[in-house]
Amino acid sequence: MNRRNFCRTAVAAGVAASFPALYGCERKMPVATEAQTSIRGISLSGAEIELERSAIKELGESMMGPVLLSGDPGYDGVRKVWNGMHDRRPALIARCLNSQDVSNAVTFARQRELLLAVRGGGHSWPGKSVCDDGLMLDLSLMNTVATDPKVQRAFARGGALLGALDTSSLEHGLVTTAGVVSHTGVGGFTLGGGMGRLNRKYGLAVDNLRSAEMITADGRIRRVNADQDQDLFWAIRGGGGNFGVVTEFELQLYPFDRNVFSGTIVWPIAQARDVLEFYGEWYQKLSDEMYVGPAMATMPDGTGAIMMEVVYNGDPAKGEKELAPLRKIGKPMDDGVKVQDYTVMQTQEDAAFAHGVRSYIKNGMVSEISQELVNAMLDAYIPDPRLMMFTHTLGGAVKRVGELDTAFPHRNAETMLGVGGGWMDPTMDEGAIAACREWYQQLEPFMGGYYSNIDFDAKGVEGNYGPAYERLARIKGEFDSGNLFRLNSNIKPAV
Repeated sequence: MNRRNFCRTAVAAGVAASFPALYGCERKMPVATEAQTSIRGISLSGAEIELERSAIKELGESMMGPVLLSGDPGYDGVRKVWNGMHDRRPALIARCLNSQDVSNAVTFARQRELLLAVRGGGHSWPGKSVCDDGLMLDLSLMNTVATDPKVQRAFARGGALLGALDTSSLEHGLVTTAGVVSHTGVGGFTLGGGMGRLNRKYGLAVDNLRSAEMITADGRIRRVNADQDQDLFWAIRGGGGNFGVVTEFELQLYPFDRNVFSGTIVWPIAQARDVLEFYGEWYQKLSDEMYVGPAMATMPDGTGAIMMEVVYNGDPAKGEKELAPLRKIGKPMDDGVKVQDYTVMQTQEDAAFAHGVRSYIKNGMVSEISQELVNAMLDAYIPDPRLMMFTHTLGGAVKRVGELDTAFPHRNAETMLGVGGGWMDPTMDEGAIAACREWYQQLEPFMGGYYSNIDFDAKGVEGNYGPAYERLARIKGEFDSGNLFRLNSNIKPAV
């Protein structure tokens, strides 16, 4: 059985939304329809405010990119985000083409205390990259990635997608840690930490961030790195979008053979205990080159399956030898692990998580896959084709970074465990979400904190950041005392 086909059918696939791409354009785009009257907006406090016609016109004239209002051509396409559960209508959409556009839009929102949503790739599970009646700052036209092979760095603009990052770097025989769905935005992925199939070898995306251009709440365009605005640079490596809008990421790259030993092994669900009990012991001794993570799901015909996703970042012969013990467990339905192009793995989830799918997810960080956790995973399994339990393996290079060296708070976790679902019918929302929560709640006692990038609810932010929270709140207070950047896993500014 082909894993891509499995994912395409096991979780409802949607219709991909398309957005126009503009590469390096510095000319004025067509002017949006001007407001004929003042329009309604919503403030940061939730109060209704008036956006004057003259102010809207002034914003539009200050930008290279267009400002869209409801009813303008393109408005409905741009306001749509990946998760089909969210159908929100901003008062304004500022389609930015450069950092000055971003600065102008941020300043417009701050001066009016207007609710602000920032859209990079639009993959926020709870839909925080769009809002009702506020300003949606859209970076999707700033979507290019440039690779400099001499210094082994990639320069990704704020609206770039992970697929573009992989494509650009792989063309030069280089790579960095990127996520598992190629149409995810580089921005949100990186700012929240950035887990990927190569993180055991190269660390998280934040560990490979060398500098960033960003616009803070005061509208200032900054270049932050280890030597300049050090506190801010520390905060954006795991603190999410709380501190400003990043318009360029400079990421470290590594030499890489794109033909990697990789694929998925699938067993019947009846063999899940044997597989998970073996994995719980075996994974602790894996090399940094080996990434293996289990998942449990149900096919459309009701057949349950347990899967192991494999990527070995090294000599395939050594990978074969290291994987051999797992291959001896039970009787797999399919073993698709072989030498193949890395982008096969990097795009195989794209259909399952296509634009328009309605999706809910919960996750938690796990310090050990113990026998007790294995028992709970088996007991919690719900045979529903809409749902899946999955893991993301950490350890290795991730764990060797100090707990407070970056703002990412979960260095000591061995894996992330998530329960999510996808469907197309809105009438399924209530039942599917309830099933996800039921599955997750049985696993929650084994978790400590969560990965904010892929959690629908993201509650208890202070506890999730632990000892890093006080410093994050202080930096938030320094750079965004009015909490303009609040549509995220929000860190309240210290007074």
